[in-house]
Order: sequence, then structure tokens, then C-alpha cells
Amino acid sequence: MHAPGELVGGRYRVTDRPLGAAVAAVLGDEQVRLVEITLPEVLDQEDWDRPQPWEALAVRVAGELAGVPAGPRLLRGFEAFVEGRRLWVAEEAPAGSALTELTERPWEPYRVAELAADLARALAGLHAAGVVHGNVAPESVLVGEDGAAMLGGLLPGAVQEAYCRELGGVLERRVYEARAVLLGVRAERWAPYGGAAGDGWALGVLMHRLLTGRAPYPERDLGELLAAVRDGRHESLEGCGPLREVVAGLLAGRLTVGQLRPRLAAFLAGAPEPFGPGRAAGLSAGLPVERAAGPVVTRPRGPVERRPKGAVEVRRSRVPAKLLGPLLVGALLALMVAAVAAVVALGG
Repeated sequence: MHAPGELVGGRYRVTDRPLGAAVAAVLGDEQVRLVEITLPEVLDQEDWDRPQPWEALAVRVAGELAGVPAGPRLLRGFEAFVEGRRLWVAEEAPAGSALTELTERPWEPYRVAELAADLARALAGLHAAGVVHGNVAPESVLVGEDGAAMLGGLLPGAVQEAYCRELGGVLERRVYEARAVLLGVRAERWAPYGGAAGDGWALGVLMHRLLTGRAPYPERDLGELLAAVRDGRHESLEGCGPLREVVAGLLAGRLTVGQLRPRLAAFLAGAPEPFGPGRAAGLSAGLPVERAAGPVVTRPRGPVERRPKGAVEVRRSRVPAKLLGPLLVGALLALMVAAVAAVVALGG
């Protein structure tokens, strides 16, 4: 664990900003998050006193991704480097919170749709450039202070996959074993489809996780997870509410990221808050909410008194308190004059 103020890689100064499993740091004025990639045991047994081919592999992968077009919802990967026996990947990290820190309870469908729309935008830019992300997972998402989601994890995911291919060679079993060590039992990382469809599938898993608080596939054991993914045996999607058809389409591979974006936009157009494009027409520029036509009714200041159900309403006098005394005295004098007049009349 790195303490605030400590240097990583001789140039990244650690801060105390919480970023989930990542380490927050700064490089000059740039906010950075450092993602540690666990090296398989076979790598730990290497002779670390000589130059490592694994570091060269990570540097090469970082160079290959240097030409990926930047996007407003895509976090930039800076570099990969080895310090001691640890491999680090440095990524851009603007002000915000890691998604893993915000998933204590299920999210509302409209909020999930907003986040998914941001991630779909980032993925669409990558796919248009012929790049597959391959690491759409909670650990890769940063939620900014404005609520917008930004997708990172491209460089860490690419480095991990490169290591798995290097370790496995032509043996599929060895590739699987390497991926089991590096990726663990995280449903989003075991897509049954390749290419852009795999990114869409992972986004569907992530949406289900946010909507229900869990993955649609079991994550107790890797073998059980892979069997469920292979057979398409996910739990009921009823917990996804109005987004269940979208999630089902992504998990089945019927819905692409490009097709997802207009569906999410149509769903968000009916969002009750702040308001969608359809409700914005006709509103005054300074009013954040719609109100009924007619005069504005002024309410009295101060707390509102609430009567128990069934209680009889007692109407209060609208006469100012300072006039009550003189009015009462005048009323008494009037009664006395009337009484004296009545006695004189009867006696006469």
C-alpha cells in the first residue's frame, strides 16, 4: 500500500484521493490513477536482476494504443512500467469517483441509462477506429463530479490480454489458465463473443449489476461462471425493470452498441428529472420545473400547521392583535348603553 506523498515509478506522487482498487497520484498538474496488474506466478519466478521481456511487452502494447483517437468519455492511457516486481499502468483520472465506490445499492433505471449512454459513446468511438476495448467493468469506469461516466481500463486490459497470449502461446488451455489468474471471477471479462459484440455483452452485464446489485451470472466459481455464460443461463432480467429488453438484447448479442445509443436516448427523453427534450418545450427559461397555468397563489410564511385527520377546523380571526383590546372595550360600552336604554324605556 502506497502512502500519500510517496513516489511510484520515480515520477508519480501518490495522493489520498479514494479511487477504489487503483492508486491516485499526480504528475505535475495531471491527475493520474495507477492500476497495478498482478503478474502470474510464472512471472514472479523470473530472474528480476536482468531486463524483463514482460516490461517490453507492456511498453509495446502502450505504444500500439497511443494512436487511439481521444474521446470526451474515454480516459487516456499514458504508459506502462515496472517498479520492483510490480507492473503499473498510468491513466488519466479527472475529478470524480470510481464506479466501484458507488455500487453499494442498486441504481435507478434512468441513472443507469445515463451512465450506459456515456459508456456506449466511448465504445462507439473505439469501434469506429477498429479498436475493441475488452475491459468494460466497474473497475474501469470513473464517474465525474458532473455525473458523467468516463471509460478507462483500455491499456490495462490490453496489457493483460497480451500477457495471457504470450504465456499461453498456441495452447488454449494455458491461455485460459493465465486469464484465470489475471482476470479472476468477474463476469464482464469473460464475454462469449469476440470483437465489438463482446464489449456490448460486457456493458449489458454491467447494466444488470447496477440495476440489481449483482451480475446476471454466478460469480462464486470460475468454472460455474463460464458454464453459465457458455450456455446462456443468466438469471431472470425482471429486476432490470424498464431496461430489461435492452439488457436482454446485449446479453444475447442481438443489440450492438450503435443500436443501443438511440434506444437509451429515447428512454431518457421521458426521464422525470431534470426533464427530457420532449418536456422542455414551452417552459420559461428561468423555471426548472413545469407549473400549471393561472395566477400564482401566495402562501403564508412560516411553518404550515397540519391538523389530525377528522379534526374540526377553527378559523382564526384576521383582526390585527393590537386592535383587539379597543374593539372589545367598545363592544362592552355599547352593551352597557343598550342595557341602560332598555331600563329607562321600561320604567317610563
